[in-house]
Amino acid sequence: MSTMPSHAMVFAAGLGTRMRPLTDDRPKALVEVDGRCLVDHMLDRLAEAGVGTAVVNSFHFGDKLVAHLTPRSTGSPRLIFSREDALPEPLETEGGLVYALHHFPDGPLLTCNADAIWLDGTAINRMAEAFDPKRMDGLLLLARLDESLGFDGPGDFFMDEEGRLTRRGEAASAPYAYAGVQITTKAKFEGKSATKRSLARTWFDEWSPKGRLYGLVLDGPWLHIGDPQARIDAEAKLQALRASTQA
Repeated sequence: MSTMPSHAMVFAAGLGTRMRPLTDDRPKALVEVDGRCLVDHMLDRLAEAGVGTAVVNSFHFGDKLVAHLTPRSTGSPRLIFSREDALPEPLETEGGLVYALHHFPDGPLLTCNADAIWLDGTAINRMAEAFDPKRMDGLLLLARLDESLGFDGPGDFFMDEEGRLTRRGEAASAPYAYAGVQITTKAKFEGKSATKRSLARTWFDEWSPKGRLYGLVLDGPWLHIGDPQARIDAEAKLQALRASTQA
């Protein structure tokens, strides 16, 4: 079984169109929830898990993102910036990873979306323990729909008893949503071109049909911050959870 990847990719280059007007003057990653920016919530989770280096990409208001993160760039995790600002448009998740791939050593790596918050402090460590590159091309962190806030979709995946994932397809709903964290390996992306492409294309078109896409379920609530109302709802949920633990 795998050990904790030394490097993670944090996707922070999105335009944040659904988050307007909060993203009229900042990237989505700098929207604050419960007193901390979204990207800091994600980096805090990586630090807790023992990830040594995080590669953070940027596009929309990239200078502001870099200025915000620079003070913590010598802490944990160490930060490397992958600037997509000069490109015509952001490269989405797979394209952004390939564009930054030279920053990663061989072996396992994490990819992380910077638009969700969860309280399961063991999730990334459990993923590292479960990841087996001999059987898996990718291991995804999943959220149960009934534990999700701010996610209005019908679900992404079904999962069998061994943790193998299949896409929802034509079904009306599926019990699990992608929670924004993946473990894969650098080798799966070497030789690919840094063009605009989502990781979901690879999961659905290549890995899942081969039976090599797996999932691990988050313990507890998953707060997806997709728009201003979801931000308000997430703050209320976090306050309620704190109140319940202090009672």
